[in-house]
Amino acid sequence: MDIAFLGLGRMGRELVTHLIDNGHRVTAWNRSPEPAEAVGRRGARIAPSAAAAVEAADVVITVLFGPEAVRETVMESSLPIPVGALWVDITTVAPSDAADFAAWAADAGVRYVHSPVVGSLAPARAGSLAVLIGGEHDAVRDARGVVALWADPDKIRTFDSPEKAAAAKLVANLALAISMEALTESLRLGRAGGLSTDEVLSMLPLTTIAPIAGMKGPVVASGDFDDTQFSAALLAKDLRLMIATADAPLPAAALVAAELQRAVDAGLGDKDFSVIARDR
Repeated sequence: MDIAFLGLGRMGRELVTHLIDNGHRVTAWNRSPEPAEAVGRRGARIAPSAAAAVEAADVVITVLFGPEAVRETVMESSLPIPVGALWVDITTVAPSDAADFAAWAADAGVRYVHSPVVGSLAPARAGSLAVLIGGEHDAVRDARGVVALWADPDKIRTFDSPEKAAAAKLVANLALAISMEALTESLRLGRAGGLSTDEVLSMLPLTTIAPIAGMKGPVVASGDFDDTQFSAALLAKDLRLMIATADAPLPAAALVAAELQRAVDAGLGDKDFSVIARDR
């Protein structure tokens, strides 16, 4: 298929590679040129603009920073996606944003599916992400043929609306954020009680936060947060979406949002989100 791919951040660069390697004709666009040049060397055609990228596309995939970037790139610019094309938005957005995007697509004669991913860069590279797909039945079926390239088949979840897929992604990221806060506070408490970082981490496999301890414990112990799998700035943005979406207080989410914002304000927004557990 002819696929337009808009957004070549960390996750976008991993996903577009699967499309290229599986023989699709990919036209890519990114705001900054350096990531686009790297993808061009892999075999994608690089477009000078988002509008040029979507010309004659069967499928348009957006992997942008957040809902504001989607609005600017697609809606405010009246992006000329061909009538009848499939728009698969992977950007993490709020359910209300997904509803707006679906309405814009319907008016433009475009089929819209929201398909965020759950997982970091390593499973993206391995093609083993969890993938959520929400939209009209036939559009979801067609989108599945594309997003399955980076999915673990046992971790695909479908929903009957884009809004539900967006909500499910926020639920997944809320669980991740709160688990990381639990790891952070466990380390603080353990150190206050005289335990070393390694001694705390040796205990955590016996607890309910074993998965996050196994995933991020070694990173925290090393004190090196430069191998960014999921940036602090991105998770901070997602937490703002969660808090704005909920119709009841989310005190744990608010706490982690404040932790992440402090990291962003300290110039650490591009570090891995586990930076909130750094020594102070």
